[in-house]
Amino acid sequence: MATRGFTGRPPAAAIRERLPPGQYLTDDFPVLQLGPTPRVSTEGWRFTLRQGPRPLASWTWEEFAQLPRTRWSGDIHCVTKWSKFDTAWEGVSFDDILAAAGLEAPTGFLLAESHDDYTTNLPVADLTGGKAMVATHYDGKPIPPDHGGPARLLVPHLYFWKSAKWVKGLRFTERDEAGFWELRGYHMYGDPWREQRFSGD
Repeated sequence: MATRGFTGRPPAAAIRERLPPGQYLTDDFPVLQLGPTPRVSTEGWRFTLRQGPRPLASWTWEEFAQLPRTRWSGDIHCVTKWSKFDTAWEGVSFDDILAAAGLEAPTGFLLAESHDDYTTNLPVADLTGGKAMVATHYDGKPIPPDHGGPARLLVPHLYFWKSAKWVKGLRFTERDEAGFWELRGYHMYGDPWREQRFSGD
């Protein structure tokens, strides 16, 4: 049965203002991933900055835990159309990672690399100025494996596929190179407020 003109109750104005176009609000935290959840131990974990194949700096879990901590609270938006409000994260900002390495970003783009071989591309400008972190805690607790623990990238102003789970490093690239989903038709940038889900959006 089809009911013409019925589109459901619109969200309240306060919610609507925080929802990018095409999104709906959920209280859940859906888990979406390509395959089985990698089990990454903190004992063997390393986070490495690279330029191309060349390592620039690297930290063990214990060394990374000594870097300055940053907290961020706010809304996240998945390309599959769910949004979750008032999430709370803690980790190390990209700015502090660069400072600890004694580096300025050598190029304008990078690829986030994960333990499951997932990659996603980002402009460096979208990580600096307090806009991104490598998060190790969610809602006051270590990030569970299903949500990318022990560490995931957090770039909350872009669709959440840019916030790579199980991150192991960032590789600076000379040009904007497509990552896993971008090679399969997803947008190269992924701004939820411009609804940049797919190439051509």
